[in-house]
Amino acid sequence: MIDFTIEEHIDRPVEEVFAYSTDPDRLATWQTNTVVAERQDPGPLQVGSRLREVHRAPGGKELESIVEVSEYERDRTFGLRVVEGTPVHARMTFEPTGDGDGTLLRFNGHGQLTGPMRLAQPLLGVALKRQFRQQVATLKRVLEDQSSS
Repeated sequence: MIDFTIEEHIDRPVEEVFAYSTDPDRLATWQTNTVVAERQDPGPLQVGSRLREVHRAPGGKELESIVEVSEYERDRTFGLRVVEGTPVHARMTFEPTGDGDGTLLRFNGHGQLTGPMRLAQPLLGVALKRQFRQQVATLKRVLEDQSSS
């Protein structure tokens, strides 16, 4: 089983962190291995919305997946469930910090690989945790740099 959580304090209000981090058009600005993130249906993002994502894996190979919004509570919770592709799902929670101007972001990645892929599960879990730790740090930098410009 893959299951890891990353916490990061971002010096921006919850509304800004939520809006930015859940916008498919901005995904590549902080998930730097993202090649494409596009909506598969019209309307506002909500539970059941689907996105097609293409990510560049180590070695340059592109991996495509279809993800579905599994949780959506504005400014509080955002979850994605992989419906086609490597079954590692994501859940983000957003909490205001004591000063009200910051956000505690919790990113949880979890999933259970099957078949021959399950042998790679321990290594993949470590690699994904490292990758998402870097991506959350990039998100923090991008959002905090915007506020100082």
